[in-house]
Amino acid sequence: MSELRQTAKVVFQPSGRRGTFAIGTPLLDAARSLGVYVESVCGGRGICGRCQVSVSEGQFAKEALTSAANHLDSETDAERRYRSLRSLDPARRLSCQAKILGDLVVDVPTEAQTNRQVVRKRAEARAIEPKPAISLVTVTLEEPSMETPRGDADRLREAVAGKIAADQIALDPTLLPQIQTILRKGSWTVTAALHHDGQHPSEIVALWPGKHSRAYGLAVDIGSTTIAAHLCDLATGRTVSSAGTSNPQIRFGEDLMSRVSYVQMNPTKLPDLTRTVREAINALVGKLVADVGAERADVLNAVFVGNPVMHHLFLGIDPVELGGAPFALAVSDALHLKARDLALELNPGATVYMVPCIAGHVGADAAAATLSEAPGRSEEITLLVDVGTNAEIILGNKNRLLAASSPTGPAFEGAEISSGQRAAPGAIERIRIDRETLEPRFKVIGLDEWSDEKGFADKIDQVGVTGICGSGIIEAVAEMYLCGLITEDGVINGAMMERTPRIVANGRTFSYVIASEGIDISILQTDIRAIQLAKAALYAGVKLLQDKLGTDRIDRIRLAGAFGSYIDPTYAMVLGLIPDCPLEGVAGVGNAAGTGARMALLNTDHRREVERTVRDIEKIETALEPKFQEHFVNAMALPNKVDPFPNLRAAVVLPESSGGASGGPEGGRRRRRREGR
Repeated sequence: MSELRQTAKVVFQPSGRRGTFAIGTPLLDAARSLGVYVESVCGGRGICGRCQVSVSEGQFAKEALTSAANHLDSETDAERRYRSLRSLDPARRLSCQAKILGDLVVDVPTEAQTNRQVVRKRAEARAIEPKPAISLVTVTLEEPSMETPRGDADRLREAVAGKIAADQIALDPTLLPQIQTILRKGSWTVTAALHHDGQHPSEIVALWPGKHSRAYGLAVDIGSTTIAAHLCDLATGRTVSSAGTSNPQIRFGEDLMSRVSYVQMNPTKLPDLTRTVREAINALVGKLVADVGAERADVLNAVFVGNPVMHHLFLGIDPVELGGAPFALAVSDALHLKARDLALELNPGATVYMVPCIAGHVGADAAAATLSEAPGRSEEITLLVDVGTNAEIILGNKNRLLAASSPTGPAFEGAEISSGQRAAPGAIERIRIDRETLEPRFKVIGLDEWSDEKGFADKIDQVGVTGICGSGIIEAVAEMYLCGLITEDGVINGAMMERTPRIVANGRTFSYVIASEGIDISILQTDIRAIQLAKAALYAGVKLLQDKLGTDRIDRIRLAGAFGSYIDPTYAMVLGLIPDCPLEGVAGVGNAAGTGARMALLNTDHRREVERTVRDIEKIETALEPKFQEHFVNAMALPNKVDPFPNLRAAVVLPESSGGASGGPEGGRRRRRREGR
């Protein structure tokens, strides 16, 4: 590090908060100044050990920095004392003691976060007829004799084959050392877990003495931000427990391309990305089985979905080829693997089904969501969108289905926004701006009350007001447009300074102040531009698919994923994030990818269905389409430069092109209540 350097850039994960600090600033002070709430109860004396953090090392191209452990000063006496008295991971530091010497990417472990990210990936209600790949078969063997010298394993296979009328049964080799002990312990009666998916030879993958009735399966959606896992009873089809966690790969890059870039610049770190996601899944499995009083050995089958980069990293495949055209997948078809080969702590013989990917940036998660929402079974033209760092788009009906992806970036998740953060307690998730006074009122995650309601001031210290998350930034920009604070081109109207002190000059541009107590939370011109770029990319992708399909009509829109479920459809349409459609036809469908994963887990017919869909769906590469730029430029306007949005205008009074104020999704609030929205 140069001795002349006075400041350093620090990025905290998984919150994504970042800032520039003077050399010598304690890491805990830096975190708290950004609203990153790291737990500490000893007043920074290095006694409690609650403020542990770790440094992610390597080159981070997106952040334009190189992070290294030696960019923190050396251990203090307090840290050495704590390490001598208690267990402290060698890779961790106490943030109250460590001082900044250079650029850093800092990972705040889950146990040290006081405002943890909200993982919104519950299991959606869905009745699924069980036809799993695993079944339990109980058989009784004859005891061995001198007259019948057949091996115990061979006689077991024959007994199970006879029970299910199969020609041939295979045996997982991990059972061979145990089989004689298990048979004798069960007095020659045993229960075999049989894997049979209709495509491969049936195989005995687990064995218990006597009768055994517990057989569970695991369905996992690996998102770039969060991981959701569901434990299902394979006999009944019931989801018995669900859990979620932040994807720990965030420390290597906030979005997909950042992680691809990280691997490209730090190729020896690929195993670290694979290991961290597998460890997170193993931790979730431990929680799931504990919830129902089961054991890891009771989990016999697992299904995984994820976008192509997550898919590859989970499998230990270098994703660098996905970073540029032609975005080649190492493998796209469905895979049948052993859990032990993926270092998954399930039954030693447990099997894994990887849902197929559609294209280079339309992954198994989109395939699973398509399975769940079934646009290919309906006459209605359906738009299915999973809004993430890389939007995955499906459009069509029973006659034709098309798929594409569009690079929206991480703005919708709070990144690239000046006061942005991920969904966590303290984040503004809803906002309304009074049409007359231009005063905001907002709701934060963790509190039921709005900021102008009784009780908010008394309770806000519980979580603080720490930033604004994706749903909040969408509503903020849409509300500013509807109030006339920004023009249809997304420019903050400086003339509004005459009407409200919340419009503040920032050099040649302006900003709108939402909150100024504690952390200043404002919407800057650069924030609006980041949202415009993100929403225009998504909208242009949809328009390309409409061009290919030969229609401007969309009958229904389904917003998948955690983010899609928490954004207000009306505001999304006002912003121009989604195309015009009857508002009653727009709905969030929650974790549709997770639902599709559970369907594939519980019924092998659904595996064949999703494989057919992936084969038949038409893939459109937006980067190769000449009209993408034209659609993109038009979509930069609010809601769009050329598309008229008749359904939206029938429900919401939009500003004139001159930027005059008007009503909004609340329709003066009375319309909103009347419609029961």
